[in-house]
Amino acid sequence: MSASAFRVGKVMSGAPYSEDGSAAPAGLGAPRRPALTTTVPRELVHRASVAEVLLTGWDRVDDARFTVTAQLPRQHGFHVSVGGCHDPLLITETVRQAGLLLAHAELGVPLEHQFLMWDLSADVVPEALRVGGAPASLDIDVACEDVRRRGAQVAGAHYDMVIRRDGEVAARGGATFTCTSPAVYRRLRAAARAGAGAPVPLPLPSPAPPREVGRVSAADVVLSPSPTAGRWRLRADTTHPALFDHPVDHVPGMVLLEAARQATTAFLRRPCLPVGLTGEFSRYVELDRECAIEACALPGGAAEGRERVLVTGRQDGGQVFRATVTAAPVPL
Repeated sequence: MSASAFRVGKVMSGAPYSEDGSAAPAGLGAPRRPALTTTVPRELVHRASVAEVLLTGWDRVDDARFTVTAQLPRQHGFHVSVGGCHDPLLITETVRQAGLLLAHAELGVPLEHQFLMWDLSADVVPEALRVGGAPASLDIDVACEDVRRRGAQVAGAHYDMVIRRDGEVAARGGATFTCTSPAVYRRLRAAARAGAGAPVPLPLPSPAPPREVGRVSAADVVLSPSPTAGRWRLRADTTHPALFDHPVDHVPGMVLLEAARQATTAFLRRPCLPVGLTGEFSRYVELDRECAIEACALPGGAAEGRERVLVTGRQDGGQVFRATVTAAPVPL
């Protein structure tokens, strides 16, 4: 591992290998040995579980361009396939992880610093994300723009990404973040909570019917019903192993994007594939206060039976996030 690349060069124990990978006779010098693939260190993508790490490596092209590799599992405990396609939110999570990885490994952001994600987006090509007979290997071209510094320390940046599978574009994504030291983060959170101390999550409300929000298990539902049409209450289960991979003092952005996906499905009253998803985050969503989720139709997106839905989250009377979802019919 170096500051600009992570490649695993472990070699197989036992007999050396020849060019074609077969065992080579001993004493023939230094043969080539097959490199092994592994995930990047989980700390670099802010995951506690190694099983939730999607990235497998990275390289620097120049000061503003990088390549990242990733692998999508054929089956995931939470991000299940949709109509034979990999869950598009796995692509969103890949974009999130790639941004964090490069911030730490290439821009020098210390591991203990906190990140504030301001926007996160992904647009996918369903045909390129069909689940096949092996995990999907992805090659990601990343352009880093608008790098902001506070003295010598990076304080934020924006990324644009093109994601390819087998040489074909499978998705495009982007993200904007700022980062702060632990001390500054503590001051920001104390001010936001007005001295209320560490949050104690609200009792978990009853889930919406799983089929109405496109889920199979009630444990994976992040919305609670409301008597008002097009409105729900956020249901954030802090014990969920995928949505809350590790303890945090707020609702993670990926949980909010899942709420947007589920609200879109419920609003349209049909299963759908979120081929486009853009989330914008105004401030942290607190765990100990109710958050209302609302959905409404947007114009456009009618091509190929697609529809656009705006999902907003409101807490304490103000908007905390919004997401634009482009929903396509589930492939047959």
